Amino acid sequence: MLVNVERRAQGSRTMAYMSPVLAMVLTLFTGALLFWIQEQNPLQGLYTFFILPVADLYGLSELGVKAAPILLCAAGLAVCFRANVWNIGAEGQLLMGALFGSWVALQFLESTSGWAMPLVLLSGALGGMCWAAIPAILKNHFNTNEILTTIMLNYVALNLLLFGVHGPLKDPDGFNFPESALFSEATTLPVLIEGYRLHLGALLALLAVVAVWVVLSRTFIGFQIRVLGMDSSAAHYAGFREKKLVLLVLLFCGAMAGLAGVSEVTGPIGQLVPTVSPGYGYSAIIVAFLGRLHPVGIVLASLLMALVYMGSEMGQIQMGLPLALGGLFQGVLLFYLLACDFLIMYRIRWQGFASNVATNEA
Repeated sequence: MLVNVERRAQGSRTMAYMSPVLAMVLTLFTGALLFWIQEQNPLQGLYTFFILPVADLYGLSELGVKAAPILLCAAGLAVCFRANVWNIGAEGQLLMGALFGSWVALQFLESTSGWAMPLVLLSGALGGMCWAAIPAILKNHFNTNEILTTIMLNYVALNLLLFGVHGPLKDPDGFNFPESALFSEATTLPVLIEGYRLHLGALLALLAVVAVWVVLSRTFIGFQIRVLGMDSSAAHYAGFREKKLVLLVLLFCGAMAGLAGVSEVTGPIGQLVPTVSPGYGYSAIIVAFLGRLHPVGIVLASLLMALVYMGSEMGQIQMGLPLALGGLFQGVLLFYLLACDFLIMYRIRWQGFASNVATNEA
């Protein structure tokens, strides 16, 4: 049997939006199979993974806590991907935002100034922007591949963070633990509901999504970004400044990821620690495509991804499952999403060996 792959004349618009739904359904079936392989009740496993974490108000508030940084990163990545700029470095930009913001927050340990919190948030966004500017400059002036530069800078950012918490930013009274001092109340994001951890960062994430929607759909700069993503030759012919747009989208994405990082250390964590992010920047890539780069889709996909993180923790507590199962679910979801998208654009035809020989002889 031989396989012949041919491009469809026109992809189905309906299936393009149904593809994420189909990918999620297939992921659930695969998850049930994984639970069965591990000698667990599949229905109980799915319930523990996807329903039990949000069975009460506290769980729902925690869903918002985990979704906020993913949503901020995904909003920035959506702008990059719209411009066909493949930024894979949101994780590193998040870590640098946390590092910059923490350094500023540590300067206000004894302060009660109302300017402390805005300065910390701005410094976090600036840290992410500075980190994103590196691949932007390299791409614009040396024609480097932004996929390689951004993903490698993730590891550099992680090591800088580790250097900070083991060195100059380590709490001198912290019994030698690799963490900074606890931030003051002036540099800690206020909670939205008393007694819960849901903080102001969740509202900032929603505002960022609204801003992205307005910019992309209602402004001329958004129009230029979309044209650049669809056809760079047309953008060049229209007189759009490609290098300026590449720099702009990467800086914006870096600012959003940096804001996500500083919101984590000033929100639920309250200090700089080595484990600021369990991989939010990488998960945001899946979220951006699962949400079809649309604001509403990104919000829903962020909630789903946050639920996966919570489900993996709940599965470890309730059923003794490995925490890495959450990462496996993310990988399976991405695989099915890519497979469904491929089948929307391409048709696979199976041909017998004999018919293929006859065609060649003819």
